[in-house]
Amino acid sequence: MEYDVKDLKLAKRGQLRMEWAARFMPVLSLIKEKFAKEKPLKGVRISACLHVTSETGNLMETLKKGGAEVALTASNPLSTQDDVAAALVGHNKVPVFAIKKEDNKTYYKHINQSLDIDPQITMDDGADLVCTIHSKRKKLIKNIIGGTEETTTGVIRLKSMAEKNVLHYPIVAVNDANTKHLFDNRYGTGQSTIDGILRATNILLAGLNFVVAGYGWCGRGIAMRASGSGAKVIVCEVDPLRALEALMDGFQVMSLNEAAKIGDVFVTTTGDKKVITKNHFERMKDGAIVANSGHFNVEIDIPALESLSKSNREIRDFVEEYTLKKGKKIYLLGEGRLINLAAAEGHPAVVMDMSFANQALCALYLFREGKSLQNKVYSVPKEIDEEIARLKLKSLGVRIDKLTPEQKEYLAGWQEGT
Repeated sequence: MEYDVKDLKLAKRGQLRMEWAARFMPVLSLIKEKFAKEKPLKGVRISACLHVTSETGNLMETLKKGGAEVALTASNPLSTQDDVAAALVGHNKVPVFAIKKEDNKTYYKHINQSLDIDPQITMDDGADLVCTIHSKRKKLIKNIIGGTEETTTGVIRLKSMAEKNVLHYPIVAVNDANTKHLFDNRYGTGQSTIDGILRATNILLAGLNFVVAGYGWCGRGIAMRASGSGAKVIVCEVDPLRALEALMDGFQVMSLNEAAKIGDVFVTTTGDKKVITKNHFERMKDGAIVANSGHFNVEIDIPALESLSKSNREIRDFVEEYTLKKGKKIYLLGEGRLINLAAAEGHPAVVMDMSFANQALCALYLFREGKSLQNKVYSVPKEIDEEIARLKLKSLGVRIDKLTPEQKEYLAGWQEGT
């Protein structure tokens, strides 16, 4: 078995971390038990490009229990937990190609190695697998049934491909499942982003001006958690509806040019490039902290920051101090990559439980139905989304009401008036 991980001696510690995460992933555990008995994915080859964390490790176990042959690579050079990568290789016999802090060349080498199993299904978090296949490994397309996509940025890229008729196999947008984005994106990103910032800096958020660029589900979660820590939250948006929503949620709303002058901490979460630029760096005050929680490291214009600086140094793990030519200092966290995974452990397992339950069940859905689908991006089937929500509520000991036949008839009809 080929693999490329940092150190297999880390496997025991990684296995313990996976066991701990599994305690908080009851829905995926139920799916794993069912897969182990029925082997519904027997013989299916799955290449996965995901953050290599303890939660992902449990997803790989689930797919393998279901009979699949899986290969895993990282979807971000800084997101790999090296001990989990070692555990998957050493204990679970899953080929993993991922090392934390790998350079860009190694990152794409690893992506290609994960594709060498000639996959029938791809799992993406950012669409790098799909893009690599479509640009450099086109011969693989003939055997691919379909793929899944985990994150907002990836879904945007794939929908663009579909609209331009250059997407050559169907994709299920796991990110768009209600049991994913309403919880993973909002509560997971909110908590883990704050966790990453605090681990990297050890600052006190209370009383600080905390600027959130982008008020999608991830931005909402970050703003909520920062506010809960006592920070004065400022939201910057380009969408008037989201800006109005942020205002109604009790946050200050202003342009990034205005916020740059008063912000203490800046977090981007837009999915777009060059959100914080040279103009903003020049306006920031001495000691400003800048971080990114969007999928790719393009939201902060790092070359612009470098051009303004006379020196830079790593002053703490995942904290780079840039000294500008006039003496002002700006602190960039996690190389501008996902701060919640660069400096922390990513989302809590309790929310990844639902996200990865979606991945597992959508892989099965694609295996069974993929050949009848067109080359476009599909929503997660409603029955999968609702079943995961039911299982999650059951695992938490929560019961909800059911509509009576009379209530169902009333909602479905139009004859009955006042």
